[in-house]
Amino acid sequence: MAAQADNKSTTEKPVSHHVDDDVEESLKHGETAREAMERGQGKSGLEHLSPIETIKTFKFATAVGVLASFCAATEGYQAVMNGSILANAGFVDQFATKTNAEGEDYLESPIITGWSMIMTIGQMIGLAGTPFISGNYGRKAAMYATMAFLLASILAESLARTWQIWLVGKMLAGFGVGGIQAIFQAYLSEIAPVRIRGAMTMLYQFWWALGSFCGQVALREINARTPDKYLTAIYSQWGHVGVMFIIFIILPESPSWYASKGREADSKKTLKWLYGRAEIYDVDHQYNLLTMLLEHERALAIEQNREHWYAIFQGTNGRRTFIAGWCPLAMQLIGMKVFLTFGTYFFQQAGISQPFTVKCITSSIQTAGVIFNVLTVERLGRRPLACISCTVCWVCCIVVGILGVAPETKATIYVFVLFACIWNFCLITLGAAAAGTVGEISNERLRPYTAGFAQLMSCLCGIIMDVLVPYMTNDNKWGWGYKTGWFYAGTGVIATAGAWYLIPETKGRTTAELDELFERKIQAWNFGKTETATQQLLRSEGIEAK
Repeated sequence: MAAQADNKSTTEKPVSHHVDDDVEESLKHGETAREAMERGQGKSGLEHLSPIETIKTFKFATAVGVLASFCAATEGYQAVMNGSILANAGFVDQFATKTNAEGEDYLESPIITGWSMIMTIGQMIGLAGTPFISGNYGRKAAMYATMAFLLASILAESLARTWQIWLVGKMLAGFGVGGIQAIFQAYLSEIAPVRIRGAMTMLYQFWWALGSFCGQVALREINARTPDKYLTAIYSQWGHVGVMFIIFIILPESPSWYASKGREADSKKTLKWLYGRAEIYDVDHQYNLLTMLLEHERALAIEQNREHWYAIFQGTNGRRTFIAGWCPLAMQLIGMKVFLTFGTYFFQQAGISQPFTVKCITSSIQTAGVIFNVLTVERLGRRPLACISCTVCWVCCIVVGILGVAPETKATIYVFVLFACIWNFCLITLGAAAAGTVGEISNERLRPYTAGFAQLMSCLCGIIMDVLVPYMTNDNKWGWGYKTGWFYAGTGVIATAGAWYLIPETKGRTTAELDELFERKIQAWNFGKTETATQQLLRSEGIEAK
């Protein structure tokens, strides 16, 4: 009997030890889950999906994101109208106020500067004002307000016969463009599935590039065939706004905005409309995750006494606003105004006989570049795309500057066009990264304000460039030509160094995870390598996130 008791005792010990391990593991898992909840995080049940699987699972939500991003085409078309039409012969004849020594009419640099500056100022007002409409009355209300300004701008441009009326049109266009920028990059982040959020926000840049390309082709054909009928290009903008209006009707309100206002039924209805066709998607659970995140952010804001919108300039949120605005600012510092906004005009002043053709080439390269970015961003990440593209743009500026001091040969123009193409490919890559950072970097509660005000840094720099570029490139003024590259080689050092130091990797991270990383003051280059509470929770359950 004693022997049997001993044997029984011997056989039960491992079982008892195994039970203890299970209990300990369960306690650890419970502690991990609690820590994640305290940070506003939880398991979504979608972490196992790859980007391709996410698209297949949420086809409808992906299609809605593509539709929403189309509105950027109007911004791209407007950017072309602001800069490239300056090289149109009919436009010059209509608005020229001076005649040079050869008897040719030309546009005065102060007038060109005024047009560009007033549009940038209008853009700043749109960026600063639209977030308050978006935050208080919803994203769709802000969309309709933006469309009203675009309609007014096209009307003014269509009726303009003096440079003063064109000035009014440019100001109104700035309001509209600023509104689009403030709304849609943030809106796309709010409706896009996390695993394809980067690609979705970069689609904004794809449509921008395509709109820009269409504008260049239209202006090229008009200038080549009927240069005196420049108004045809302006009238074509009515079609853009008409399509935009139809899209605005279709798009849903942001479920995040509904949740922030306590409108649970509306938020769930929108989530179901976007994602409910997939059996894997639990609307109630996803809504709970969203409200848990918002409650965590509100509690933290109350604790830090930073509940108002201007918290975007304070503490950790101030850092996030600065980072969100760095890529757009970097674009200004590495030559966006001279190569892109005034690209056709710069090519013309640099002595290229077919400036519209060259600009069409560079615009088509931009479109190809964005397609590359959309297809690779979820694999390569945001940080490498932003930092490497900024660096290459800086190198291109140096090369163009060298062309300005080297003896000019037949190969000079070919080398210039080659590096202008490389620069455009990399700039659009940086712009695509900018669309991602503007939409992703902010926390959920302050996103519309961060998205709007972050881009004001770029506009402030843009005003300075609006003054300088027409003088640097105009043969009747400073006439720097290729030497303009040296100016941007200097400012590009700041852009490039800042990109490597500031831009974090946000690939695959939820907004709640980004909140944690910023709260922990993780350096930008360590974002992709740092484990979050959500990742710890998934690891404790043996789930591999893709």
